[in-house]
Amino acid sequence: MAAGLQGPVDVQAIAGDRSRLFVVEQPGRIRLLRDGTLSVALDITDRVGSGGERGLLGLAFHPDAGRNGRLFVNYTDRGGDTHLAEFRLAGDVVDPASERTLLVVPQPFTNHNGGALTFGRDGFLLVALGDGGSGGDPRGFAQDLGSLLGKILRLDVDGPAPYAIPASNPFVSRSGARPELWAYGLRNPWRISIDRASGDLWIGDVGQGAREEVNVGLAARAGGENYGWNVTEGTLCFSPASGCDTTGITMPVLEYATRGEGCAITGGHVYRGCRMPALQGHYFYADYCAAFVRSFRLEGGAAVDRRDWTAQLRGLSAPTSFGVDAEGELYVADQDGEVYKLVPAS
Repeated sequence: MAAGLQGPVDVQAIAGDRSRLFVVEQPGRIRLLRDGTLSVALDITDRVGSGGERGLLGLAFHPDAGRNGRLFVNYTDRGGDTHLAEFRLAGDVVDPASERTLLVVPQPFTNHNGGALTFGRDGFLLVALGDGGSGGDPRGFAQDLGSLLGKILRLDVDGPAPYAIPASNPFVSRSGARPELWAYGLRNPWRISIDRASGDLWIGDVGQGAREEVNVGLAARAGGENYGWNVTEGTLCFSPASGCDTTGITMPVLEYATRGEGCAITGGHVYRGCRMPALQGHYFYADYCAAFVRSFRLEGGAAVDRRDWTAQLRGLSAPTSFGVDAEGELYVADQDGEVYKLVPAS
């Protein structure tokens, strides 16, 4: 579909816009892909600190971006801290000077920045943040409701600047808790997505050294989930290594061994397109190291109909992200600089 990109890490489309895709490059650019041709929509390499797990890491278009041109990005600055910022798109170009900072989150280490952004069906922006880095969450951020790290945030970007707190956020009234929090207990939720049909939140959380996991926040639960880290890693105890208290922890719907099977999950999307009707409802995900692509359906809280698509998708070396266009069709980005569209074999 496209090649010659530099570290593509996200693929996004504007609702209702069937002619354009936008690809995020980790060093600090957003590239526009139209009719197989690439151009630069935004270049903020002058303010992005890139390398390793840092960089321009996520993009989300406002649900009404086709009219208002609003888009939101997550990037680490040259000091290593996370910036959530808004820009404005005019035609095919984003003005770098239009930046409006919503939130700056200090990062104590260089890894586990998270970075994914997506809008829920309710119009609120969801922001994925890792646990602050190092190994094992040494400062206990993921379980600390007073910290933004290791969490999913939920923000009203249509309210008073820099953002408003939705009244339905689960920890609004809890003393000592940050009102922005939607869910917690995450290590490095690198990619998140919303199922267009159900409104469920899907989270691919990168493991420490034993388990990679897929978590699902059902829309009916209305947030507040504790996904366990660093008490648990997947369904295993982590701290302590045995006999941990799992009361109140929402376990993953799928996990796989980090050593031997992969090293870092790349969360994806639930397929809701038209070109592959037999795969309606399948959640696609990958692994950055093993370069596999797999899918499954969620039925009764369990992962069923598991499939492996790796053999049909030869050429992937290090899948970093999935994307969905305005018609619901799937794309996968590869660290080597390509973006592929998933299409029927026939």
